[in-house]
Amino acid sequence: MLSANLVVKLQDELTTAWHSPADPPDESFFPDWPARVARQHRANYDLWHIEDEARTPGATDADLAEVKRRIDRTNQLRNDLVEELDRALIEWLAPQKLPHPDAPLHSESPGLMIDRLSILSLKIFHTREEADRTDAPAGHTERNRERLAILEEQRADLASCLQSLWRDTLAGSRRFKLYRQLKMYNDPSLNPAIYRKPQPDPSA
Repeated sequence: MLSANLVVKLQDELTTAWHSPADPPDESFFPDWPARVARQHRANYDLWHIEDEARTPGATDADLAEVKRRIDRTNQLRNDLVEELDRALIEWLAPQKLPHPDAPLHSESPGLMIDRLSILSLKIFHTREEADRTDAPAGHTERNRERLAILEEQRADLASCLQSLWRDTLAGSRRFKLYRQLKMYNDPSLNPAIYRKPQPDPSA
């Protein structure tokens, strides 16, 4: 069900493909679990590039306000899809009476770790782009090659930890839980910046 190496491979392949819009992948043909990983990675991909728009020189206040709303919506989707990953794993494990209720609890769920791997895939892609730039100033390539080595080491460590968690979960020696993100900022009933602001009368 879960292979950290396959998750990393899929994220990297999608990152490259999405940056080459002439030949985008048809994700509708993915099996169920890879499709879930792909949707969650896409949310991070979109979020990365929407946030870049907020840093565009000359962006107007209206532009930034719209970008902020898109960031909030996309970040909400990203977190919802993390929960969906964990829910799918827990449903797959349930017939095997796993995760074992008496096993030590891991502090981070597989979905959260896959989300971190997704962000690292994007960082690695863009750092490699910078390392390969031919028009960069002196020292730029070297700095980004150093950053790239660090990012790749961090991702390898995280992927190894994810695989260990899954192996231990299947063995019944460790467990994880579905951690709800319970974001408040997009809920009009929970965000005082929204519910304390007088709303326009639709009949006016």
